[in-house]
Amino acid sequence: MANSRRGTALTVLAILFAILAVSDILKPLRLEGPTTGLVFFGKRLSGAPNAILGPILGIVLLIYAAGIWRMSRYALYLGYAYAIYVTINLILFSARNPSLTSRSEMIFGIVYIVFALALSWGTPVLLSRRQGAPG
Repeated sequence: MANSRRGTALTVLAILFAILAVSDILKPLRLEGPTTGLVFFGKRLSGAPNAILGPILGIVLLIYAAGIWRMSRYALYLGYAYAIYVTINLILFSARNPSLTSRSEMIFGIVYIVFALALSWGTPVLLSRRQGAPG
């Protein structure tokens, strides 16, 4: 049951961010395939940078998910910082990789961008609406 201060939406978002964190922590293992790598400021990483930054971002996301779960005030600030990072990352990735080879890739790309922006910006907005609740 969702904490009454947190609500169902923020409970689901905290769980999703925790799953995303585990995914980023595991990026260096390339479980999703040989081209798996963290996209950091528009560039897909590999090798040592991926092995270092993937887990670091994953740990930050775990801290963020825990902050949402506990309705801690720091989660609001971390949420806006993460939303800015996601926005910059999407813009830079699109600029560095302009060609999409098929219509399905283009549709997937648009859907991905919409969800990434909606979830990354929507979470701190929901947290800010519960401003009286975070401790």
